[in-house]
Amino acid sequence: MRHYLLPAACIAAFATPVLAHETSGDPAAPVSQERLQSDVETMVSFGTRHTLSSLDDPERGIGAALDWGRAEFEEASAACGGCLDVSFVEREMGGRRIPEPVLIRNAVAIQRGTERPNEVVIIQGHIDSRASDVMDATSEAPGANDNASGSALVLEAARVLSQREYPTTIVYALLMGEEQGLYGGTLLADYAAEQGWTVKAVLNNDVVGGSCGSDGVCDAEHVRVFSEGVRADADEQTRAMMRSMGGGNDSPSRNLSRFLDQLAEGEPTGLDVRQTWRSDRMGRGGDHLPFLDRGYPAIRFSVAIEDYEHQHQDLRVEDGTTYGDTIDEMDFGYLADVTRLNVRAADVLARTPMPPVVQSDGIVRPDVLLEWEPVAGAVRYNVWRRRTDDRDWSWRETLRADPAADLNSIVLAPDRGDDWIFGVSSVAADGAESPVSSAVPGGQFYPLPVDSGE
Repeated sequence: MRHYLLPAACIAAFATPVLAHETSGDPAAPVSQERLQSDVETMVSFGTRHTLSSLDDPERGIGAALDWGRAEFEEASAACGGCLDVSFVEREMGGRRIPEPVLIRNAVAIQRGTERPNEVVIIQGHIDSRASDVMDATSEAPGANDNASGSALVLEAARVLSQREYPTTIVYALLMGEEQGLYGGTLLADYAAEQGWTVKAVLNNDVVGGSCGSDGVCDAEHVRVFSEGVRADADEQTRAMMRSMGGGNDSPSRNLSRFLDQLAEGEPTGLDVRQTWRSDRMGRGGDHLPFLDRGYPAIRFSVAIEDYEHQHQDLRVEDGTTYGDTIDEMDFGYLADVTRLNVRAADVLARTPMPPVVQSDGIVRPDVLLEWEPVAGAVRYNVWRRRTDDRDWSWRETLRADPAADLNSIVLAPDRGDDWIFGVSSVAADGAESPVSSAVPGGQFYPLPVDSGE
């Protein structure tokens, strides 16, 4: 991992207290490994959490798990004086792997922002599980790592972050129907659009509680962050512009991945981000994909090394090999580290302004003109650049925000546009800095406009 190049004056400018609210210092300090393990044990105790299992049985199945998850959100809300709006978001859905429509239900807790409540950061994980046969709704399917681990992370994040206040909204979600075809993610992405939310980031956590693979190789020092390159909602015209102007490596999700990589450099646990530049594992998917389809910045956290013998497997022993997604195969210290990284990421993202919408002009000229619209909550902007074959951003310039400006601009010389990718980040009064928004076609942290065909 390489460091961003920050001059001493710039670093000093960022060294302001985190919040004037009741807590300061490390927001992830209260994360409890014991609570995470207890939550996983509770979810496993429901026997199966298959999407087609019972919604009404109080002790077994997906309904019992979701009722319990909602109750945990309610308890977290009570601890913060009712700061969470807790509900089920649900819709009858059917299709692939759901032969007859069923009620897809997500347990959702919303922590409203105090200044810009329409700006939203989402922390989510799917709570459903499966056995070897994806249509088997009755066999034991403990789903410890896949994905009680991600669900426990979401619950713990809600408990910890709800003890603070933020200018923007944080949404915590336990999703149903992932194993059957990303139904819960689709439902929540639709809900975000219906609410008119400005989605700043989606942190999807799926299989985040193990450190050893099926081949015996272990890695507790890294977590993978998957991000798309060319954004999924780009139309043919935008893709054509990317071919000319750049943008294949500068989607908002890719810059969110870079942001998380930089954040992990300061992790007290030593957990490092391994940026994985594809939307998900080879030939596979997760609940962040429906958000990407709608143009929302979204990434997936997942273990550094997967254990295929203890994922999507019936409980059994064959030829001396034990199969099944059970608790004894998990690493709860590792899960706690991934949870802490999520909490710290959400803490920063919920304090930052939106990344600006940036345009550049470096065509047939010896310099580059950058222009961007003012962003609510920004007191200054950092200008970044990156060689076209580099992974990471380097700091270039800092500009104070002008409240009266209709458009911010800077001419960079002798920075020739053919040789660099440029971007701009927004900085809040407390020093919280947004991910970089790239000055390329499709670089903005907003869904792309839809061509009406007129």
